[in-house]
Amino acid sequence: MAHEAHADAVHAHWDTSIWPFVISFGILGLGVAFTFQFVYHSSFAAIIALGLGLPLILGGIAGWTSEAMGKGEGLSFASMGWFILAEAMIFLSCFAAYWAARLNAPDWPPAGSIELPKLIPVIMTITLVSSSLTIHKAEQYLHAGNRSGFVNWLLLTIVLGLAFLGMSGFEWAHLIGEGFTIKTNIFGTVFYSVTGLHGSHVLVGLAIFIAGLFPAIKGNLSPGFWRTAGLYWHFVDIIWFFVVSQVYFW
Repeated sequence: MAHEAHADAVHAHWDTSIWPFVISFGILGLGVAFTFQFVYHSSFAAIIALGLGLPLILGGIAGWTSEAMGKGEGLSFASMGWFILAEAMIFLSCFAAYWAARLNAPDWPPAGSIELPKLIPVIMTITLVSSSLTIHKAEQYLHAGNRSGFVNWLLLTIVLGLAFLGMSGFEWAHLIGEGFTIKTNIFGTVFYSVTGLHGSHVLVGLAIFIAGLFPAIKGNLSPGFWRTAGLYWHFVDIIWFFVVSQVYFW
């Protein structure tokens, strides 16, 4: 009885972590970078703030991920569901602003816009959908106890995610070179805001995968952790369908 009471006491305590605190400062750094760039027009200060904020976010994700490995699933899967709902509302607010601007505009796209490419978003869609299939395959190998199969399919998922971000960056560079920026008009603002918001979620997913990859290679597999991470990645893929259909093809 004494042993059971001790076990209950151990499991009843609140877990604490420094990493959400670190990530919050990273997010603050991104907000400061945005302010320096678009309010004060100081690109140098924006680069410094971005250089401080982004490593804090990625490092915080890596640290938080390492803490979660091997501790079971707990409430993480259910909590991810609520987190996804909150993130979906953020995307919905962006789309609502876009719909209001477009439906009330006398002409669309507004003056100064250029025609968006149609082929590259199709390739990006195929790439991201493929990554959703590969992470599902990785989870199947994980549950079957095949560590090497899981790692191989996880690596393929990471490569596909990086390819998606690479294509997005290439497209941004091309459009900016053509003079279509976030300051061009309302369409430019919406385009870069929505695709950038989605890209940031892809980046977070990749950070989680990469942080969990090294423990997995060493044999530290946590099915509950990967089930939750996979759910987040599927959400990122589904949101992309709304982004690509509304921004590129409507």
